Amino acid sequence: MRYDRHGFPIPAEFDGPSRSDRDAFPPSRDGRREEPLGPDAAGGGRERPVAVQRGEPSSGGAGRPAAGRWKRWLLLAVMLGGVVPALLIPQVLPLVREAVVQWSLDRAAEHEAKGEIAAAVRDVGRAVLWHGENAELLCMRSMLRLEDRDAAGALEDAVRAATLAPTAVQPWRVRALVSVVLDDADAALAAADMVVDLSAAGDPDALNHRAYIRALVGRDLPAALADIDRAIGPDGQAGGTETASAEMLDTRGFLLHLLGRHREAVDQLNQAITGMQQNRRKLGLLAGRVDPVQLACRLRAVDHGLAVMFHHRAQACREAGLAEQARQDLELAGKKGFDPSRGIF
Repeated sequence: MRYDRHGFPIPAEFDGPSRSDRDAFPPSRDGRREEPLGPDAAGGGRERPVAVQRGEPSSGGAGRPAAGRWKRWLLLAVMLGGVVPALLIPQVLPLVREAVVQWSLDRAAEHEAKGEIAAAVRDVGRAVLWHGENAELLCMRSMLRLEDRDAAGALEDAVRAATLAPTAVQPWRVRALVSVVLDDADAALAAADMVVDLSAAGDPDALNHRAYIRALVGRDLPAALADIDRAIGPDGQAGGTETASAEMLDTRGFLLHLLGRHREAVDQLNQAITGMQQNRRKLGLLAGRVDPVQLACRLRAVDHGLAVMFHHRAQACREAGLAEQARQDLELAGKKGFDPSRGIF
């Protein structure tokens, strides 16, 4: 008779595996012996029970492989959820940012073309938010804010743009115009001087800009006339390379009026208006061949230019004794949007 470790007799039919059987199946890594499935080698005709570990389902041989597969899929999902975004976001985010900025600018152009300036300001603001501060975008928003009668906000954008791009000309051009609306003549003239200083020597656009700012604030008028005469050139060739623009002719006509040379001013302003009207007709021929929103924005800008020119000619005509022409020009200027409080002057 054999006894177990507690001293109880072991019946013969429950004899465990012999030493030779135990040696044939070495212990697993968890310290338990793995026993074979199927008929007992001792000839009992029974299947030995499969050991079940704590925490595993007692489903025979299929329990552990099924759980293992489930765990592997869960681990893979966790890895994909954490690793894939970490890898893709740095690659995708710049594309998303670029798309949002471009969409915002397109929307701003659509709103501007319709005269919905407040909405255009918000659109450009979104572009600034997604792109990050950028001098060009800030100048764009500054001009829109000015037209939306937010001169303080426009100045803030222009100053920030100049800080970001200290050698760029556009922030100072915008700052000069905003300062005129804010009735800060000193700041306007200082900004106009910066435009000339930062531009190439004798640059016609820079000289025209300073001459016009001087005209708007009514200061240094002889020097302003010298600026615009230099910009246009003795033969009317701005910079010696191209015909003076309608805007340059308008600046000169306006200065002649301010200097008391009203008849000369009317003649010069007639040329400016004729040139701008020709530009508008040329743009009209592009209908159906270019982007309609961009075309509408350009036509709108031309109409604002014409509004200013008609107003200048009205002033000169009134002083020259041409009262009826002055009345007609003032009416046309109003229809096309002349409004100094919005920077259309």
